[in-house]
Amino acid sequence: MPYDPLSAEQREIRDLVRTLARERIAPRAAAIDESHEFPWDIVELYREHGLFGLFFGEEYGGLGTGTLLALIAIEEVSKVCATSGLILAVQELGSLGLKLAGSDEQKERYLPKLASGEFLAAYALTESGSGSDSAAMRSTARRDGGEYVLNGSKRFITNASVANLYTVFAKTDPDAGHSGISAFVVEPDTPDFEVARLEPKLGIAGSTTGELTFDDARVPVENLLGEEGDGFKIAMRILDRSRPGIGAQGLGIAQGATDYALEYARSRETMGKPIAEHQLIAAKLADMETRCEAARGLLYKAGLMMDEDAPGLTKVSAMAKLFCSDTAMEVTTDAVQILGGYGYMQEYPVERMMRDAKITQIYEGTNQIQRLVIAREMLKENRAFLLETV
Repeated sequence: MPYDPLSAEQREIRDLVRTLARERIAPRAAAIDESHEFPWDIVELYREHGLFGLFFGEEYGGLGTGTLLALIAIEEVSKVCATSGLILAVQELGSLGLKLAGSDEQKERYLPKLASGEFLAAYALTESGSGSDSAAMRSTARRDGGEYVLNGSKRFITNASVANLYTVFAKTDPDAGHSGISAFVVEPDTPDFEVARLEPKLGIAGSTTGELTFDDARVPVENLLGEEGDGFKIAMRILDRSRPGIGAQGLGIAQGATDYALEYARSRETMGKPIAEHQLIAAKLADMETRCEAARGLLYKAGLMMDEDAPGLTKVSAMAKLFCSDTAMEVTTDAVQILGGYGYMQEYPVERMMRDAKITQIYEGTNQIQRLVIAREMLKENRAFLLETV
C-alpha cells in the first residue's frame, strides 16, 4: 500500500474531490480551455460541495480540515484541469492577508463569505515594473481623513473581473522602500477602481488575468490590513503559505500527464507490442512517476509544516513550489513526446497540460526567485550552525 498521511475523514474528503474532478470537471476541461471563459459552473460545483471551506477554520464556516488536505484538493482537481485547480489556490492566496493580519471585525465581515464561496478573492501585488522587486512598486495610498486614496495600477492579477475582494498593496510612504508598503482590502464596486483589461494567455485559459487601475480610488481606513508599513511583511508571509498551492497545481498537472501517457503507452502498439514495453518509453515513464512522487513528498511536507506551525516554512515552501513546477514542465513535455504527433494535437489533453504547466514556474515568484530564497535560508541555517559550534 502507498504511504498515506491522511486520517479516515481526510481520505473521505479527498476521494470526494477526486470523484468530482474525474466525473464533473474533466469533461469540461477542454471546453474551458477552448472558450477562454471563466468557468462559473465549476465555482458553483465547489460551492455546492463546500470545497472553498477547505481553506478556512470552522469559526468562519469552513471545514477546519487543515492545509495538507487543501493542497491535496488542488492537486486532485489540477490532474484534470489546471484552471479549475487554480480557482481553489487563488481563493487561499487572496484570503491569506485577512487570515494573517486582519482585525476581528475584518475577519467576521469577509471570511465567512470567502469560506462559502459567495465571495471570490484576488491578490494584487505585481505591477508592470515590479514583479520580483516589490520595493519598486509605484502604486500609492495617501491618508485623507477617514479614507486612503489609492493611485496606480496592478498587472497580471488572477481573478481580475470575477473577484469580490482584492488584497491590494500600495506605498503609504513612497520613500521608505519595503517599509513604506501597506496592504488593503478593496471591493470591486469601489469608485475609480477598474479592471482595465484582461490578458490573452498561453495556458490556464479559463482563468482571468488582468490589469487593475486606481485613479483616486477611496478606501475606508477600516480596510487597512495591520498597520501602515506592514505590507511587505504581510506579503512575504502570504507567499510562504500560498506557494505550496501553486506547487499542488504543478504536481496535479504532472501526475495527470503521467497517468494519461501511461494509459496511452499501454494501448499504442509499435513493432508488435505496446510502446510501454519498449525500454526507452518505459524508462521515461519511470522517471516521470519518480519525479511526481518526489514532488509529492516535498509538497506534503510543506502542508504538514503549516498545519503544525513548524519553523523553517520559508525554505520548504519555496522548495515545494520550485520542484513541483519544474516537474510539471518536464513531465508534461515528456508526455507530449510519448504521444508523438498525437501529443501535439489539441484533441489530446497533454498538449493543454504542457501549456498550463509553464505558468507554474512563473507566478507566485519565479523559480529563479525560489532558488534565491532557498539559498538565503540555507545561509541563515549555516550561520546558526557555525555559531552553535564555535
